[in-house]
Amino acid sequence: MEEIAVKREAVVAVLQKDGQVLVILRGPQARQPGYWAPLSGTIEPGEQQQDTLVREVHEEIGLRVTPLGKVWESTTGDGTFVLHWWTAEVTGGELTLDPGEVSEARWVTAEEFGQLQPTFAGDRSFFAEVLPTL
Repeated sequence: MEEIAVKREAVVAVLQKDGQVLVILRGPQARQPGYWAPLSGTIEPGEQQQDTLVREVHEEIGLRVTPLGKVWESTTGDGTFVLHWWTAEVTGGELTLDPGEVSEARWVTAEEFGQLQPTFAGDRSFFAEVLPTL
């Protein structure tokens, strides 16, 4: 009998300010460390996507956000996660990085993101195809 692999789910935070998006350099304790990407986090059992977004942003970078809406869905390159991309408004807090999860954070334009290395293929697709429509 063939087993069906269940994909895990995660939320990707699209935080925008003045035509830029906040991206992080994934820290040493993060999955696939050393990659530049928008902040993301795994949805816990029983948790809504919006709740994951709020929790992960606060835990990893200290900001408080209000979810605005889901804007895209994709799958990780290895096929293990379904990613739910959400825009959110920063409503408070101070940028404070969890050093295990986040090595660096910066606001970048889509063009600047394209120059960062390494990045995930799905993230490059988002910045090239989806972000300009938001």
